[in-house]
Amino acid sequence: MTITFITGANKGIGRETARRLIACGHTVLLGARDRERGAEAAAALGARFVPIDVTDDASVAAAADVAGHEGRIDVLINNAGVQGPFGDPGDLTAADARAVLDVNVVGVVRTTTAFLPLLRRSDDPVIINVSSGMGSLAFTHDPGRSESHVVVPLYASSKAALTMLTTQYAKGLKDIRVNAADPGYTATDMNGHSGPQTLTEGTDAIVALATEGPGAGTGRFVDRQGEIARS
Repeated sequence: MTITFITGANKGIGRETARRLIACGHTVLLGARDRERGAEAAAALGARFVPIDVTDDASVAAAADVAGHEGRIDVLINNAGVQGPFGDPGDLTAADARAVLDVNVVGVVRTTTAFLPLLRRSDDPVIINVSSGMGSLAFTHDPGRSESHVVVPLYASSKAALTMLTTQYAKGLKDIRVNAADPGYTATDMNGHSGPQTLTEGTDAIVALATEGPGAGTGRFVDRQGEIARS
């Protein structure tokens, strides 16, 4: 039985990932900051709810302690994320930047470090970081792609950092497969449900990485079509 922990999983891509992995036979620990919504989502899906606020050291440590009751974690999916301000970068504040980076980048470091001991108890440990094509220089400069028509400075820069963080983890953690997934432009609360992809389509890359067998690659950035060229 594969034991999977997902952050930010009470709605959207995180929740759909949980639903699909449970259908694949995973035991899913559904992490969420909102206790009421997290508990409701877990009950509806047949998951186990674990409160976690990825911006809080004590909360993350407590979540790892609760997850430790399973004995190990096989798959950690760092999905929690925030968007931050749209539009004119001239209006950004340092507080805006701290708020986005603390979830999208620092939160991944905080959670990964706390869960490493549990991952290392697995025979085939996997970390999946939910990144975005918005963090790709190539995508955001290609007029044929939706990423090039959006100005969302802090989200885009945080996802660029997360993709690079993924490759560095992959190089440094030789005993763990670490990959990043780009869900693509998916209809979620974050974009006012304007994305053309369904939640199922948006979770294809994450589910594929979470269900690969031992020996699959590490340090990759993938979307639902496959590996994305490094850019």
